[in-house]
Amino acid sequence: MKAGFAETDITPEPGMERPGGYGKAYHNENVHDPCKIRSSVFDDGKNRVALVGIDTLAVPRSFVQNARAKIQQVCGIPSNAILVGASHSHSAGPLGMVLPGEYDHASPLVRRLAYEMSSCADPEYVEFVESQLVAAVIEADDSRMDVKCGVGSGCEDKVAFNRRFLMKNGITYTHPGKCNPDIVEPAGPTDPEVGVIGAWDAEGKLMGCVVNFACHGTTGPGGTSADWIYYLEQVIRGAMGDQAVVVFLNGACGDVTQVDNLDPYGIDFGERSARYVGGRVGAEAVKVLVSIEPGDLVPVAARTKILPVQRRKPDPEHLQRALELVQRDPSEVDSTEWTFAKETVMLDALIQKEPFADVELQAIQIGSAIFLANPAEFFCRYGLDLKAGSQFPFTFPVELANGCVGYVPTEEAMGEHGGGYETRLTAYSNLEIGAGRLIVSALRNLARRLTPGEVPMPPKTEPRKTPWSYGSVPPELC
Repeated sequence: MKAGFAETDITPEPGMERPGGYGKAYHNENVHDPCKIRSSVFDDGKNRVALVGIDTLAVPRSFVQNARAKIQQVCGIPSNAILVGASHSHSAGPLGMVLPGEYDHASPLVRRLAYEMSSCADPEYVEFVESQLVAAVIEADDSRMDVKCGVGSGCEDKVAFNRRFLMKNGITYTHPGKCNPDIVEPAGPTDPEVGVIGAWDAEGKLMGCVVNFACHGTTGPGGTSADWIYYLEQVIRGAMGDQAVVVFLNGACGDVTQVDNLDPYGIDFGERSARYVGGRVGAEAVKVLVSIEPGDLVPVAARTKILPVQRRKPDPEHLQRALELVQRDPSEVDSTEWTFAKETVMLDALIQKEPFADVELQAIQIGSAIFLANPAEFFCRYGLDLKAGSQFPFTFPVELANGCVGYVPTEEAMGEHGGGYETRLTAYSNLEIGAGRLIVSALRNLARRLTPGEVPMPPKTEPRKTPWSYGSVPPELC
């Protein structure tokens, strides 16, 4: 088996937009840590797959398609065998949200709302990151060498929390407020599994690893940053070697963040929060790396499917109210109402051009592990469902991969007792209510088309009848 790893720098420049909300925000000159692309290529002698993690909020589908085509042309890795996952850092560069030219077909009002009053991707930055992505995968492919690989998982249950809560009024709120006395219970689960694949060279040095964990990148350590993923990398490198490349792929965490709404003493934001989350996840990853048995993780394989999913359309009365509201000055009305009205008007224009979203689903197999990728901010329950229905010993869901279709809540979250920020109809989040169930079903079908490889195990010790001579003596009483 062969593997190669590489990384490139994609730190945005001061003055560029900082995505992570429905309005505009900008980077200043404070760079906390570099934003990167981290790439890995695994080769079983017949097939190759590439797993790529990008320090960014989200990746546009067109961006991924362009990069894949160039990679396939240069080094021959099939497009469908390249997984590109966003870390979902809210402190990274302008790669997603409103795309260049996306609303050129719309009215002057909609174009103003989209381009002047919404979070937008930067065309020059998108082009730059695309070139860095292509370079990172090609370098990883060129650097392939004979390796021993291992896979395992650990548990970190102190850093990630569901941010949605059922309240006494029977409705679900997102971030209801610290220790709000009207909280009844969390409205969803978390996933504490830390999934890890490691690759070691002939001398036993860790070349790189892939880490999968489900938590928003919203600690905000200050300035431009990969968020807590930076400290994940620092901890692994500190223990396993400072040249190891750490590819991070975020799990199903559409409703999971580092904020513990039930703890009055929680470390929720800032430098200490980033250290805490990244440090604990990194420490658990190190525990897995020193415990797993290196061997051959074969075969490697990939399967993909494009699932057309209909967008939810705002009703005419809803749209009319939104149109009236957005033509007022935002300072004159409730900011939340104005923001969602803006999103409603933009969604209507988007549906005129794209009534369906092409949702790319992907299964990447590396031996006994399978990565099941989708482009949504996928609710955690769906990730757990994928694991529960998998025949693979290790199943790692990956969200915000190969594109972005916004939040995909559970059907319960959209029901009588549902609610919260993620369930609102916006230009970002708008797939039909049953989309999550369709995605889970299609990903399970992709996984069933692949056969798990064996988990590398250490040599088995044969039973011995001859005991240790020092240990088989009777006691001496005098």
